[in-house]
Amino acid sequence: MKLAGILAASLAAVALAGASQAQTVGIVATQPGSYTHSASTAVAKAVADLTNLQVRVIAQGASPQYSIEAGTGEFGLSNSFDNVFFATGTGEYQGEGPKPNLRIVGNLTPLTTTLYVKKDSDIKTVKDLKGKRLGGGFTAQKTIARISEAMLATANLTYNDVRMVPAANIVNAADDFAAGKADAFSFALGSAKVKEIDAKVGLRGLSFDPSPDSIARMQKILPGAYTMRVNPRPGLDAVIEPIDSCAFDFLLVTSIKVPDETVYQVTKAMHDGKQSMLATFPALTLFDPDKMAAKNYPPLQYHPGAVKYYQEIGQWPPKS
Repeated sequence: MKLAGILAASLAAVALAGASQAQTVGIVATQPGSYTHSASTAVAKAVADLTNLQVRVIAQGASPQYSIEAGTGEFGLSNSFDNVFFATGTGEYQGEGPKPNLRIVGNLTPLTTTLYVKKDSDIKTVKDLKGKRLGGGFTAQKTIARISEAMLATANLTYNDVRMVPAANIVNAADDFAAGKADAFSFALGSAKVKEIDAKVGLRGLSFDPSPDSIARMQKILPGAYTMRVNPRPGLDAVIEPIDSCAFDFLLVTSIKVPDETVYQVTKAMHDGKQSMLATFPALTLFDPDKMAAKNYPPLQYHPGAVKYYQEIGQWPPKS
């Protein structure tokens, strides 16, 4: 991703309280309607409510780590595996070289995702997607292509087994599905876009095979991923019956260049702000403040400002 492309990305400023002279920080997110944008807005609201920081959500179509590395945004939410790939110059970032400045603030939540079809579709399992049309490509969000590939792998399928409908990003792929151009699409559970499309055409989330062999195939493509049972509940659209979703940890990350005190305040606000975040984005029900620093994600390190707070509340060091 060229830096010029990052700088040209649209900025969605969110006025979230605080005095005009207060420090302003940015949380880089994907487009409105995505899980990442909604979750970022929730974190921003909690930080604005509980600190003197002003926060803006910066909406763009690419990975937030580029903006964090370039200094055009201080924080961003991204999957654990994607952060490791970015920092080490592997996976989708092969050939870019290591980027040693990325640091972890904390684990926000397990992010659960699945593949969606129309409620009355004859596609009942992931295996039934063979020969069907599925959004893919994701030139602006290569990590999404990896997630979809891993979900297909649970049924011993690859992108070669489906008819890929090219899309620049996950929101475009969802819109293509709503327009009848695809038979299935992938998206995080609880997202505003899923709610929107469910209201239009009626959706049903597919369940993944939770067997050890299936999970091993998924993890070969998506290191650190796991399956998580999700039950129907109010506000969780398209989950008609219990399903096994594809899940991975969703981390708030920053740069070592962001001051320790700023990261300390954000970490504390995130830890203390669950009710504020839930009021903004109810899909964050799985957020557990006591597990924000429960895991290590080698070779990534936690930011010293975050470590200081976790030490104060007895949550340091990570248990795994």
